[in-house]
Amino acid sequence: MRIALIQMPVIENKKENIETACRRLREAKARKADIAVLPEMFCCPYESSCFRPYGEPEGGEAQAALSALAAELELYIVGGSLPELEDDRVYNTSYVYGRQGETLAKHRKAHLFDINVEGGQSFKESDVFSPGNAVTTFETEFGTMGLCVCFDFRFEELVRCMCLRGAKCIFVPAAFNMTTGPAHWELLFRQRAVDNQCFTIGVSPARDETAAYVAYGNSIAVDPWGSVLRRAGAGEATLYADLDLRRVDSIRRQLPIFSARRTDLYEIREQ
Repeated sequence: MRIALIQMPVIENKKENIETACRRLREAKARKADIAVLPEMFCCPYESSCFRPYGEPEGGEAQAALSALAAELELYIVGGSLPELEDDRVYNTSYVYGRQGETLAKHRKAHLFDINVEGGQSFKESDVFSPGNAVTTFETEFGTMGLCVCFDFRFEELVRCMCLRGAKCIFVPAAFNMTTGPAHWELLFRQRAVDNQCFTIGVSPARDETAAYVAYGNSIAVDPWGSVLRRAGAGEATLYADLDLRRVDSIRRQLPIFSARRTDLYEIREQ
């Protein structure tokens, strides 16, 4: 299974962002990718003031473009994320499209990025976004895949639930920043891969030092042993990672973490 990790720049012009994404997706298909992945907020600056104005309802402009291209190219597309509008709510939502352009999955970011790191980054997604309430997996001819968005990935329980459903690869459109990225980005993708004996794929926007929110970049692919297969730098890039999904089953046989779990112990009880 060949994955294209599309680390693209995100500018203020939504139409141009969509055009850039579509151009990179066509290049990914030409390089024989099976699944192409866009970054978090691929068509919208990562700023609270932009989320609602750039948002779209189900079937909106960006979604329609990705769905049509998935069908044209017969390419699975993990459509990064975008602001989804429903009634008076806004969600940070990732859509996945199948080879016929059908919507295979829709994940609304469940854990909102409300942080205040002393001497570092401060952000509060809940000022605009509402949280989703789902564990999201989807089916392909390669097997079951998992999907979450950025801050979701910090929560081991969510990733474990996806893998208990059979996910062999977890896709994470994300936009870590210059505080959390250097400290935790690679660590988290390797940690989740080892904990769950699966592939992990993180795709970030390219870094723009002039933006209000500066993304870390460094899109990454990690195998179930915790080895980094591919890692970008800060700038615009498309990486390709060839995943042998048989490695998931092999490693789970060699280190039987899933079968050795003691679920009878994993509960806090009053003494």
